[in-house]
Amino acid sequence: MSAREDIMNRIKSALRDAPETPVVPRAYRRSSTMSDAQRLEQLVDRLVDYKANVFLTPAADVPAKLAELLAGTSSIVVPHGLPQEWLSALKDDAGAPAVHVDSPERRLTVAELDAVDAVVTGAATAVSETGTIMLDGSDDQGRRIISLVPDRHICLLHAADIVEVLPEAIARLEASRPQTWISGPSATSDIELERVEGVHGPRTLDVMILT
Repeated sequence: MSAREDIMNRIKSALRDAPETPVVPRAYRRSSTMSDAQRLEQLVDRLVDYKANVFLTPAADVPAKLAELLAGTSSIVVPHGLPQEWLSALKDDAGAPAVHVDSPERRLTVAELDAVDAVVTGAATAVSETGTIMLDGSDDQGRRIISLVPDRHICLLHAADIVEVLPEAIARLEASRPQTWISGPSATSDIELERVEGVHGPRTLDVMILT
């Protein structure tokens, strides 16, 4: 008898009298019970509670609103698939920030990302119940690192992509893709419960919800 067989036999002997593993019911709620307006209201409430800045913005007003939010900013990074029309107002402004594009052909370094003032991305979906925004690495969201290193994240989310409960959001995501789940700006507390922001990600989170 080999050593492996001896070990396996001992394990089987030890487990011979073990009780069967009980079946745990998984009766998760998998669909929304709220209306679109209720989900939007709930998400905004959660995000504000997490100290994020929220802006309800008609799709046609996105370029102007984005330019307003970026006033005084010297440089930003965007993923290569971010809709160019969102940045159109920046191109007409002499004082607009320099735009650095992160792409598969030109991946910005950590040092380059650390030097920019903000990152602008899209979002895959959001869960109103938990106030969680999810990025899945799509072209308008880019690599995980670009949303984690800069000190400010401006995230654009379509209202139609808001769901109520987590299982709904999971069903929308491709499990093999890299994901970033965001519930407010980065914050943690030390042993004395002193809140510290910006340790593990952006210190400031601006969420534009496209209505």
